[in-house]
Amino acid sequence: MKKIINDPATVVADSLAGLAAAHADLVRVEYDPDIVVRADSPASGVSVISGGGSGHEPLHVGFVGPGMLHGAVPGAVFTSPTPDGVQAAISATTGDAGALLLVKNYTGDVLNFETAAELASAEGLDVRTVVIDDDVAVADSTFTAGRRGVGGTVLLEKIVGAAAERGDDLDTVESVARSVVERVRSIGVALTAPTVPHVGEPSFELGDDEVEFGIGIHGEPGRERRRVEPASELVERMVSAVAEDFPLERGDDVLLFTNSMGGTPLLETYLAHGIAERALADRGVTVVRRLVGPYITSLEMQGISLTILRMDDRLTDLWDAPVRTPALRWGM
Repeated sequence: MKKIINDPATVVADSLAGLAAAHADLVRVEYDPDIVVRADSPASGVSVISGGGSGHEPLHVGFVGPGMLHGAVPGAVFTSPTPDGVQAAISATTGDAGALLLVKNYTGDVLNFETAAELASAEGLDVRTVVIDDDVAVADSTFTAGRRGVGGTVLLEKIVGAAAERGDDLDTVESVARSVVERVRSIGVALTAPTVPHVGEPSFELGDDEVEFGIGIHGEPGRERRRVEPASELVERMVSAVAEDFPLERGDDVLLFTNSMGGTPLLETYLAHGIAERALADRGVTVVRRLVGPYITSLEMQGISLTILRMDDRLTDLWDAPVRTPALRWGM
């Protein structure tokens, strides 16, 4: 295993120290438990908090800042954060307006975030949770009961963060979050496996002529293992899986998010995005907003994911709203 690290046991804390040094104008990092919060915390209105295992950067820690998250709670690599970390993020960011926790649907994440929300509520804070389960690949997986939360989390955090930033109350912010969860779907494919630092070897093996279709962001199995095929056929298969799950209808307006899983170069990611746009146009679906790049990764896994969000005027306005985080910036 070759990685740019010192010690697998300290890799998360060492990375957070680098984040703090690079973006001291935006974020503050606290340790033991590890949390990342806005430099201007606590929030004046509703705070939006998310988190999960490390190894998916820039999710979640790279999305803390004006227009997006107020706090992020990183666990160990591919491991859920503990309730005390979530509690610390709530305490550091949340005032009388309350907080909304955005949680990917993994059993450990859901349990630990909901435990922290209950403890905060017992102390008099209004703290609620919304769980995202946008992966259409499988009904249940290694770490989940129900569908996994994957690429749609990025879009959820941006749109909900914008609602909180403009001053919406907690009921409204929660309603926006649930609307996004209902309207977003994703699927991913892998060409190679990630290597978790403390394990030291790839999470699974794929032959030189194989891809895993419907992979999870921790390297969980997908729908099927397939032979490598041209990008046009692979991406069409991905678009079809998402479109049939909605189902998408002619005349729909969507946001298309084409994501690199960490090891896929932008040359290939943009190539895949162009194919996906054409496949949606052939279905009479209009791509009105786009995001392309490595925004929810799986360490160095080679592969891509596609996320499609059905848009309306409210969601479009919130997507377009200014954002300034380490990893996502426009309009400021």
